[in-house]
Amino acid sequence: MTAAPNTAAPTAAASTMAPGPRERFSRWVNRHRKWVLAAPAMGFVTLLLAFPLVWTLYLSLTDKRGSVRNDSEFIGVANYLEVLTDTARFWPAVGRTAYFTIGALALQVVVGIIIALLLRKPFAGQKWARVAILLPLVATPVAVGMMWRLIFEPNIGFANEMLSWFGIAPQPWLASPETALTTLIFVDVWQWTPMVALIVLAGLSAMPDEPEEAARVDGANWFQRLWYVTLPLIRGSIIAAVILRGIDALKTFDLLYATKGKGGGSFNEVETLNIYAYGLSFDYNRYGTASAVLILFFLLILAVIWILTLRRKRAQ
Repeated sequence: MTAAPNTAAPTAAASTMAPGPRERFSRWVNRHRKWVLAAPAMGFVTLLLAFPLVWTLYLSLTDKRGSVRNDSEFIGVANYLEVLTDTARFWPAVGRTAYFTIGALALQVVVGIIIALLLRKPFAGQKWARVAILLPLVATPVAVGMMWRLIFEPNIGFANEMLSWFGIAPQPWLASPETALTTLIFVDVWQWTPMVALIVLAGLSAMPDEPEEAARVDGANWFQRLWYVTLPLIRGSIIAAVILRGIDALKTFDLLYATKGKGGGSFNEVETLNIYAYGLSFDYNRYGTASAVLILFFLLILAVIWILTLRRKRAQ
């Protein structure tokens, strides 16, 4: 009588064998699938952001100018020294950038909070009021700039026509170095205040009613409830709006360019850092110097983001 073949031993041996390279790779992919699936997009975005920055940094260390086909030499930080000692164009552009950013941001935050408070409570026509307030966000900054350029035209513009109804003399608006940048701050406030109002309104919608009710019971008036209860509770939303709009206001180019044209207009009255770098690149073909301006501008934006982010963390 013959014994049955023993198949248990090979099966047990096979089950204890180490997995092959393909199986190990498959298990690793399965464990890290969220990173594996996101890696192509993350790599593309990183490359898309890193390449322009690295290339601009390289150009800022060369004397690249004229035709893009011209040879260039490595000159180190000479462009940065030239820019930082330029008291005729660079530092006035820094001042205009700061003035435009701080002025526009301050007005947008104050007016945006007021609008959000007005839209917080239900009233007749609230839905249509919200739609009307959001209309400026629909238009592109270039279209907005061209529209307001026609409105502020000194001779045929509607702004001076409206002033004549009240017996007020026509104003230069965009044509004067004294009023051009302030006028553009008004235009920026008109377009982007609704965005601040939306962010603040979202914070108000998520805020509980109990703290205000308790303050009302304790005898606090409207201003005291607003200052000591409402605003501290939505401080995170306000700081988020300040960060988003502050960064965007620093980088404003399209509105200024569409309104004043190349070079910032006569007397360079609205020449911010963006307009200054654009003029160096496309008017004078000084790509190395323009790249140095952009790198310094990039560092300035990073510093502002860092300060605002720290402020937001402390607020939380």
